[in-house]
Amino acid sequence: MLVILPPSETKSDGGKAAPLNLDSLSLPELTPIRRKLADALVELASDLDASREALGLGASAVAEIERNADLWESPTRTAITRYTGVLYDALDYPGMTRASKTKAGDRLAIGSALFGVVAANDLIPAYRLSGGSKLPGFGTLGSLWKPALSPALDRLDDFVVDLRSGVYQKLGPVDGAVTATVVTEASDGSRKIVSHFNKHYKGLMAHELVRTRRTVRDVNALAAVLSDAGQRVEITSPLEITVITE
Repeated sequence: MLVILPPSETKSDGGKAAPLNLDSLSLPELTPIRRKLADALVELASDLDASREALGLGASAVAEIERNADLWESPTRTAITRYTGVLYDALDYPGMTRASKTKAGDRLAIGSALFGVVAANDLIPAYRLSGGSKLPGFGTLGSLWKPALSPALDRLDDFVVDLRSGVYQKLGPVDGAVTATVVTEASDGSRKIVSHFNKHYKGLMAHELVRTRRTVRDVNALAAVLSDAGQRVEITSPLEITVITE
């Protein structure tokens, strides 16, 4: 089983590992696109106004642009500790046992506008690039990534649970992957798709999928893991589950 998480705009600083080495990342067939985007981000960082426009940043976000300028020189850390925010708080990787952290390294990957998809233990620097960004001289990131990323993910011999948000799923859809929708249910039975706390519940899902001893190879086993953890789930289709919250 492979669980693909969404990235986050917020990222931890620093790191203790050597600078970015694209050849060390998972899915090496993506290296040419990764290099092209990394070089473009570094070049773009020399123009603050152009960076702000392309990356959707405010006037005070100079530190984010500086991260991109230092992309090739700054220290790296594992992707699972680089990304931060609501989903990663709920995942609680730092609080996992050593055995669960080993499983996390095997079972988790993270979507990325810059790297396509990285494994949990891939070493990456802090950077700023969103799935909806449009860099000067490029088309959409989806037009760049999809022809390479989808085939690379489809070749993986894993049951894939794709928890990425829509914009990142579009960068590289995975054939046969199971997706998840989080909804709230009111007392009258009406339902509404959750926005912000969607990330929290997906983090909880990923936490349980890391910890489980079950073999998860289809949507039924996936639903069973989440139900055992106290989540209310429905199988919407062979390729989708719905998590219901109050």
